[in-house]
Amino acid sequence: MGGEKDSPQVLGSSLFPKIFRAFRIAIAPSKLMIAFSALVIICLAGWIMDFGKTVVITPDTQGQETELQIYADDPGQLQSYIKHYKDGERAGVFSTLWNFTAARFHGALYSLLLFDLPSVKANIVDYPKAVKWVLRYHFLYCVIFFLIALAVTSVAGGGICRIAALEFARGEKPGLTESLRFSTKKFASFFFTPLAMVGIIIFVALFALLLGLIGNIPRIGELIVGICALLVLAAGALTAVVLVGTVAGFNLMFPAVAYDGSDCFDAISRSFSYVYAKPWRMGFYTAIAAVYGAVCYVFVRFFAFLLLWSARLPLDIGVFVQNSNEADKLSAIWPRPSFTNLLGPSGPAASNWCESVAAFIVYLCLLVVVALVVSFVISFYFSANTIIYSLMRNRVDGTALDDIYIPPEEIKTEPAAESQSKPEEESPPQQPQE
Repeated sequence: MGGEKDSPQVLGSSLFPKIFRAFRIAIAPSKLMIAFSALVIICLAGWIMDFGKTVVITPDTQGQETELQIYADDPGQLQSYIKHYKDGERAGVFSTLWNFTAARFHGALYSLLLFDLPSVKANIVDYPKAVKWVLRYHFLYCVIFFLIALAVTSVAGGGICRIAALEFARGEKPGLTESLRFSTKKFASFFFTPLAMVGIIIFVALFALLLGLIGNIPRIGELIVGICALLVLAAGALTAVVLVGTVAGFNLMFPAVAYDGSDCFDAISRSFSYVYAKPWRMGFYTAIAAVYGAVCYVFVRFFAFLLLWSARLPLDIGVFVQNSNEADKLSAIWPRPSFTNLLGPSGPAASNWCESVAAFIVYLCLLVVVALVVSFVISFYFSANTIIYSLMRNRVDGTALDDIYIPPEEIKTEPAAESQSKPEEESPPQQPQE
């Protein structure tokens, strides 16, 4: 009896190796296809919105130094930078954010593999700065793009989480139609869960703001503020709890809907309870997933680089002539890729319209390869967090790993013949009596 009681604890202490199943789950074609489609839609929306170029950039730097970079380094220098280059070149908000966050992502990734934690922290800290910059200087763009991206992510991320949950819990591999049908039916839960967290924080902030406005009233204003000081402190405590729960438990909100069919507030409640019940275990699981994900990403990126290198090498040997600009013809069409730059550096300019068309077609093909690598990152993120949610649910609530919500319309009813008693066998015919 004692061994049976201790076995769940022994099993629970060894649950973290199950996180290593995330790569096999994330690399499935169905999840990559969903992530790829979502990425294409979000990028198309961003590029269309970028027709109105509003971001100031430094000339002759190919967009490397922008107002976002200046803001991240020293916010106090931004206004003078914008004033100095206000009549110069401009870039789109989406492309600026994409280049900035991609550079920080790779910086944090390589630093993590080298266990350079201060560098990892420095790269991660720049993400909130980017959010603060776009909210402050491009608020309308940010709101519109955020709602579009959230709507697409709600369908795609919910579908990936649902497939990962069924595969991890029961070994089932549902199709694209089934997973997307689930995410569309639960669209409100996926979509409004992040918005609810933002709404709670804004509501509490508005209460403090209203009290601050009342404080401007002579004499009675400061008295009211003093009387309501405890309420302000309570509001601050609530905001702190919500912020910590949101940052630490946001990764569990989509899996909560996919695993348990939760609504908006139930998903928030579950993610908060798991984070605050066992914060160290949550951090431990997240750290393992981050390191393992970094290793997997390097492997996938190396595979993509090897694919491009192997495809280009025979062409490099075969194409030995130069174009009319006395430059390597292949480099003008297809720049040499590297591990850090799969698209390759900017090559020599095309000498005629044929080379321009060929270079454009090759560039689109290379973008597909890069998008597939990014799609793996998206798929791994949702798959790994779905596994972490299942492990945390098991540790906190004692729920079995294979316990998953099945919509009523998907429950297969047993055949009626099995529920009824079998008919009695007919007795053999009696022999007539003589």
